[in-house]
Amino acid sequence: MESAQAMHAASFEFDITGMSCANCSAHVERVLRKMAGVTSAVVNLTTERAFVETDGSVPPEAIVAAVEKAGYGAKAREDEAETKAEADAEAKKLHRDVIIAVCLSAPMLIGMALSLLGVHNGLVMFLHNEWVQLLLATPVQFFVGARFYKNAYKALRGGGSNMDVLVALGTTAAYALSVYNGFFASHAAHDGMKELYFESSSVVIALVLLGKSLEARAKGRTSDAIKKLLDLRAATAHVMRGGTAVDLPVEDVLIGDLVVVRPGEKIPVDGVLVEGHSSVDESMLTGESLPVDKAAGDTLTGATINQFGALLMRATRVGENSTLAQIVAMVEQAQGRKAPIQRLADRVSMFFVPTVLGIAVLTWLAWVFTGHAAMSDALIHAVAVLVIACPCALGLATPTAIMVGSGIGAQNGILFKGGDGLERIAKVDAVVLDKTGTITEGKPALTDCAATGTLTADEALRLAAAAETRSEHPLGAAIVRAGVERWGELPEPTAFQARAGRGVEAEIEGKRVLIGTRRLMAEEGIAAGEGATHAERWEDEGKTAILLAIDGVEAGVFGVADTMKASAPEAIEALQALGVAATMLTGDNAKSAAAIAIQAGIDSVRAEVLPEHKGEEIARLIAEGHCVAMVGDGINDAPALATADVGIAIGSGTDIAIEAADITLMRGDLRTIPAAIRLGRKTMRKIRQNLFWAFVYNCIGIPFAALGWLSPVVAGAAMAFSSVSVVTNSLSLRRYNPMKRD
Repeated sequence: MESAQAMHAASFEFDITGMSCANCSAHVERVLRKMAGVTSAVVNLTTERAFVETDGSVPPEAIVAAVEKAGYGAKAREDEAETKAEADAEAKKLHRDVIIAVCLSAPMLIGMALSLLGVHNGLVMFLHNEWVQLLLATPVQFFVGARFYKNAYKALRGGGSNMDVLVALGTTAAYALSVYNGFFASHAAHDGMKELYFESSSVVIALVLLGKSLEARAKGRTSDAIKKLLDLRAATAHVMRGGTAVDLPVEDVLIGDLVVVRPGEKIPVDGVLVEGHSSVDESMLTGESLPVDKAAGDTLTGATINQFGALLMRATRVGENSTLAQIVAMVEQAQGRKAPIQRLADRVSMFFVPTVLGIAVLTWLAWVFTGHAAMSDALIHAVAVLVIACPCALGLATPTAIMVGSGIGAQNGILFKGGDGLERIAKVDAVVLDKTGTITEGKPALTDCAATGTLTADEALRLAAAAETRSEHPLGAAIVRAGVERWGELPEPTAFQARAGRGVEAEIEGKRVLIGTRRLMAEEGIAAGEGATHAERWEDEGKTAILLAIDGVEAGVFGVADTMKASAPEAIEALQALGVAATMLTGDNAKSAAAIAIQAGIDSVRAEVLPEHKGEEIARLIAEGHCVAMVGDGINDAPALATADVGIAIGSGTDIAIEAADITLMRGDLRTIPAAIRLGRKTMRKIRQNLFWAFVYNCIGIPFAALGWLSPVVAGAAMAFSSVSVVTNSLSLRRYNPMKRD
């Protein structure tokens, strides 16, 4: 039954409107999670998106209806351009409202400031007149501030409460008290001027909107990484139609289309090179500065740059299936998923607004019934409590840092699947690395060559490579690559025979050439000479020895091994500097594993481990109390990647390994492993700083307001400053380079 459900599982992404604080996102999340058929729901305040996973029984329309019933708007994400246009329109409206609120509030604020300085001339009396202030404050309260009333009503109707409730209650109380004192109360105070608080309600609205405007601008900058990735895309493609190249938007390219790529152009989609040859700059994907030579049959990746020569390619992956689109989707997914540390803020925000309302009521009652303040002053103190207690900073603390951190990771070839991966990588104290394809290049290469007869080493290599040209064995292919690199063209064998499990026999330029194992040489009666000594030494170093005989006489010996990646020693050293232990886990023999481990600087090696037992080794380390990250690239690494606290897949590896991992390294550079740990730790430090100051701000601000030490105006400024400061602190991460050691 469970597998049947899994087969029909569906996931949706929605744009959510009307959210103003952490309470809003938490309320929408609770509503969605209570829906029958919803298996997971995450609502991100920063991106204003909801990620919903279902068992397939819930249509998207039902999810939209549930969100709207909760008092918010929801729309399925389909058109990125349309979403951006709506966001830009909302930003312009917010900017307009800020200008109106500031312009209308400024005269009242000036009048209040002059009055506090002891100035009581005609201008001050005019600015403090109840009719003047009513005319200035009313548009701010009910036109500019209409959004607070609408959102507060929707939230309360949906059974929730949020920042808009606090702002609407606080400013309405100050406005209503001003109307009462200005037009109905019989007393006057302070040199004959009535006690009006119109400036407080108007300035609070202006400051809250200014804070939201600055916050929106700053939040927009947290998604710069995605914008930069999207900017890498080609806009058009030259698609063959009726024998001629027609320029089409990249979105219109279909699988199987033939596409022309001219010199200097971006490759528009993923595909296979059909005709032509060139060098392609793949630095956006691999981080390698040197271009990669491409010939017919090679794969091409969209957004990489064709250096020279016209290419004809066949599209194989387009749209959402392209490599770049998948990278963007992974980054967006990471920015949407919450880190476990955010649960603390969510739990607090759930009870925050009702608690603040209770404190505001108690503040008013305490001031009135203890006789320490008039009813109007007591109400102003309560308003200050309502205004300063906005939980925005609390809700922004984690997602803004996650967005910036995951964006920096993407720019450095480190893709996090979610905020949980960022948090867990920060705690890692043990890294387990697969050998083949992870620490090593994953394909054999010729490492040693020695002549043991009358030929030189280069001549021995030439004949050996020529003999292996018809072999399909990977060790033979390594010798062929080395021979081509040294000699260019190789002679063609006039006769060839493969000896299964032993080597090959060929006739080249009239010579009988044997190349293979010592067993092959023994079977052919070829006496062991100097080559055996070389072979034993290289085998002790973990290499495979291959012997060469010409016309029945030993002529040379070759050492072949899976070479270590150049970045491995520096990566291991960097891990050790971070206090992280490195262990090699491999199915290879102990000698080969030990040789690579010594070169890389790895102290702990677990060799000859079967694929099905790799997960058990990871589980054992976890049971010992370690937080373990597993790094691998193959299908046989998938169980271990899933078992580890953090699974890290090499991007050049298999899709199965990448799917099982929490983090994907798009580059083969192992230095991105310590970089990911550094980035995780730095991001978590920012989150802890944000949460600390958000909590401290409210813990200090609310008592100050309740004790009458803060006016609503100062409280409003402090509230706006707290949200902006949290986002700004997260944005400071943008200057961090995780590839550099701290």
